[in-house]
Amino acid sequence: MVMIGGEMWAQLGSLIASFMFLYAIFEQYFPYELRRRLQSYTQKLMNFIYPYIQITFHEFTGERYMKRSEAFMNIQTYLSKNSSVKAKRLKADFVKDRQTPLVLSMDENEEITDEFKGELVTGSYLNHVLDQGKAISVENRQLKLYTNNSSDNWYGYKSTKWSHVVFEHPATFETLAMERKKKEEILDDLVKFSKGKEYYAKIGKAWKRGYLLYGPPGTGKSTMVAAMANFLNYDIYDLELTAVKDNSELRRLLIETSGKSIIVIEDIDCSLDLTGQRAAKKKEKDEDEDEGAKDPVRKKAEKEENKGSKVTLSGLLNFIDGLWSACGGERIIVFTTNFVDKLDPALIRRGRMDKHIELSYCSFEAFKELAKNYLDVDSHHLFDRIDELLKETNMTPADVAENLLLKSVNEDVDVCFENLIKALEVAKEEAGKKAEEEARLKEEKEKEKSAQQDVKSNGTSVVEDVKENGVKENVKDNGVKENGVKENGVKENVKENGVKENGATH
Repeated sequence: MVMIGGEMWAQLGSLIASFMFLYAIFEQYFPYELRRRLQSYTQKLMNFIYPYIQITFHEFTGERYMKRSEAFMNIQTYLSKNSSVKAKRLKADFVKDRQTPLVLSMDENEEITDEFKGELVTGSYLNHVLDQGKAISVENRQLKLYTNNSSDNWYGYKSTKWSHVVFEHPATFETLAMERKKKEEILDDLVKFSKGKEYYAKIGKAWKRGYLLYGPPGTGKSTMVAAMANFLNYDIYDLELTAVKDNSELRRLLIETSGKSIIVIEDIDCSLDLTGQRAAKKKEKDEDEDEGAKDPVRKKAEKEENKGSKVTLSGLLNFIDGLWSACGGERIIVFTTNFVDKLDPALIRRGRMDKHIELSYCSFEAFKELAKNYLDVDSHHLFDRIDELLKETNMTPADVAENLLLKSVNEDVDVCFENLIKALEVAKEEAGKKAEEEARLKEEKEKEKSAQQDVKSNGTSVVEDVKENGVKENVKDNGVKENGVKENGVKENVKENGVKENGATH
C-alpha cells in the first residue's frame, strides 16, 4: 500500500515536471501572438466547465490609481461585519476615525458564503452589499473636522487639499440655548433634508441646503453648527476663504468634499471683500500707479496684496448654487455673520441661503433651557426677577451661561442666580450710561452742526452785503469820474477846436 502511494506521487511529480518543461519550451519558441490566441481559446474552453462568475473590485482606481475605490471600501466594510460571524480565521486591525477602532476581517485564503434573497451576484445583490457597507461605515465612523490647506501644499507626496482632526464637540440641540419652538422648527427642517434624496431629484434640484446664521457675537452660531453636525452625523468642512487663491481652487476644494457634510464659512462678512469695494480699490491703485512705482514700500505692499485671495463674488455664488454645487450630494452650506446688513443681497437670497436663522440676545425661554442644562432647575423664586431684567437688558447666551456655571464646590443654585442678577443689573446700568453718553454726544454734535450752519449762513450774508455795497460805490465813483472827464474833455476839446477853427477863419 505504501509502495503504491509512493509510485503515484513519483508519477505525479514526473508529470508536473514534464508539464513545466513543455510550458517553458512553449514560452520560448512560440511567438506572443500565437500564445495570446491559444490562451484566449483556452479561457473560452474553461468557461464551459467553470460554473462561477468572477467580479473583481480593485482597491485603487482613477487616474494613476491614486484614489481608493469607494466601492472596494464599502464591500470590505460589509464583509468585515459578516466575516466576524461566519469565518473561522480572522485578522485584526486598528483603524482610526471609527467609534470601534478594532476591526476584524477575513484572513488570507478564507472564504464565506453569503446569500441575499436567492439573487445572482449580478442582480440586486451587489447594490445591497454596497448600500449596507456604506450604512455600516456611516454608523461606525468618527466625525471629522476639516480645514483647507494652502494650495502650495497640494502637490507633495501624500499631500491633500483638506486636513482633518476628530470632531468631538459635545454640543447638541438639547444643550442649545434657544426657544424650544425654534429648535423644533430647525430639527424638522434638518430631518426633512436628510431624507429628501428622492424629493430633490423629483423637483430637479441639487441635494443641498443653505443656512444663514446671524446675530451678535456670543449668541451661539458656531455651537449651532456643531449641534447640527452631531444631530445629522455629518462631517464639517471649515472653509477659510482667505487661504483660497482664486475661483478655480475654490471649485477643486468643493470637489474634494464628501457627502453627508456641512461646509461652513464663518464670519463671511470679514472673510473677503465681496461687496464691490475691490473696484474702488483698483481705481485708486490705477490713479496712484506712477507714485507707487517710485515708492518701494508701496510697491512691496501691492506685491503682498496680489498674493492674497482673488475669489470673487461670482465665484462664490457658483460655489453655492452653480453647476459645480451639484457635484456629490447631501451637503449643507452654512454662512455665519455678525452683521447681516453688510452682505450682498445676491449672496443670501432664498435659493442660496434657504433658511435664515437669527440668533439674538438671551431671552427668558433660552435662559430656562440653560438653567435646566447647567443646574437641573425648572423653576425658582428668582426667575421673575431674571425675566424682568432680561427684557430690559441685552445679554448674550454665552454671558448668561458663564454666570450659571458652577465654579467651586461652595457655589449652589442660589449663588449662581444671584450672580446672574448682579451681572444683569450691572449690564443694565452700563447700558443706561452708554445710552446717556451717546445721547449727549449726539446732542453736542447736532448743536455743533447747527452752529456751523448759522455761522456759514451769517458769513454768506455779510459777504454778500459787502460785495453789494462795494459794487455800488465803485460804480457810482467810476460813473462820476468818467462823466466828469468826458464832459470836461469834450467841452475843452470842442472849445479848443472851435477857437482854432475860428482863429483860422479869421
